[in-house]
Amino acid sequence: MAEYDYDLFVIGGGSGGVRSARLAASMGKRVAIAEEYRLGGTCVIRGCVPKKLFVYASQYHEHFEDAAGFGWTVGETRFDWQKLMAAKDQEIARLEGLYRKGLENAGAEIIESRAVLTGANSIRILATGREVTAERILIAVGGAPNPHASLPGHELCISSNDAFHLTALPNEILIAGGGYIAVEFANIFHGLGVKTTLIYRGVEILSKFDGDLRRGVHKAMVDKGIRIITGDVIEKVEKTEKDLVATTMHNGEIVAGQVMLALGRDPHTKGLGLEAAGVATNGKGAIIVDAYSRTNVPGIFALGDVTDRVQLTPVAIHEAMCFIETEYRNNPTSPDHDLIATAVFSQPEIGTVGYSEEEAAKAFDELEVYRAEFRPMKATLSGRAEKVIMKLIVNAADRKVIGAHILGHDAGEMAQLLGITLKAGCTKDDFDRTMAVHPTAAEELVTMYTPSYRISNGARV
Repeated sequence: MAEYDYDLFVIGGGSGGVRSARLAASMGKRVAIAEEYRLGGTCVIRGCVPKKLFVYASQYHEHFEDAAGFGWTVGETRFDWQKLMAAKDQEIARLEGLYRKGLENAGAEIIESRAVLTGANSIRILATGREVTAERILIAVGGAPNPHASLPGHELCISSNDAFHLTALPNEILIAGGGYIAVEFANIFHGLGVKTTLIYRGVEILSKFDGDLRRGVHKAMVDKGIRIITGDVIEKVEKTEKDLVATTMHNGEIVAGQVMLALGRDPHTKGLGLEAAGVATNGKGAIIVDAYSRTNVPGIFALGDVTDRVQLTPVAIHEAMCFIETEYRNNPTSPDHDLIATAVFSQPEIGTVGYSEEEAAKAFDELEVYRAEFRPMKATLSGRAEKVIMKLIVNAADRKVIGAHILGHDAGEMAQLLGITLKAGCTKDDFDRTMAVHPTAAEELVTMYTPSYRISNGARV
């Protein structure tokens, strides 16, 4: 057997890479992990975690307004962007330290450098020029915002990464995109007092979500004061003495202090040396893997966003656990990508798992749809004109609940528990015989006894 410098070399220090390296090292394997930026990856450093902190910050102006309906008198309020940034940076540093400590305690070697493949079992450390070998190589470098380089003036725009490092809030911002990143940041900036416009080429935002939720969050955002332009695109961005001017195809010029491009993310594979190792990629640059995260080259594996399977942090962590089980515990385990619960931290939130109504109508002959729309209890005293939407999609043939969708406060928290329920294969009858927790919004999920409507062969009846 050939002697290698390492049993496992991990390229990329995000959630999936760190989990793989830590677990393998704790088993006594010789492990190195190379990260060129900061441990924690997109989620911890410039994604989910700081974004959720920003979401919390952006909600307080509504909390202050709502307090009056409950007898509170709130004095003058003022927001300090610099204080938020400093607090965010402190928390991110703390989390990064925990990632580092976990790796060190497990015995993994941390290499603070970019690493590239030079062969099927070899890697070059760019910071030192040293070349090392490994029996197994795991690529977990994640993705990066699509810069939309074909757009004239794209270099004047920011991405979601840059939003976490702005030195000051703009007075106005234009956000291009209709996915969850664009929608979340539109709500964040609006909540922090920035005049916000969202522009999206599609007919409706959040194209992969249930239609009721898409329309519901669109209306809620517009009611708050966010301008949403659909069916349009930015054709160019130019800089004036004070601002940026975006020229759109159908709506003329839009002036803003910042323009954010939230037009998807690409696998971060350029310059990684995949060609030298013979690793196959698809048209988007994503690494092609089989059901066990194996590439076409024996001994080289890939997981997380770089494979473009499901771009969610918990998925990368799950894939890492499966990799360890398969390669080091003699327990072949394939990642389960079915029925993944997810949330959009818009305002109000979206929580969802399983088939949307539109998807289910194409996949099943007969459906029952249970739908409720109501004013949440808190809004009765706050006076806020907001609505909660809840939907259950049921396959009529076996009564199994195949989709659950919520728009409203804490929808993400509810979606996590619904994910367990749908994963367990629960039927509508199981929901019906479950006692409600009163008074809660979630009780609506177990008290919708009669279908709102049915779908037969794709048509509503």
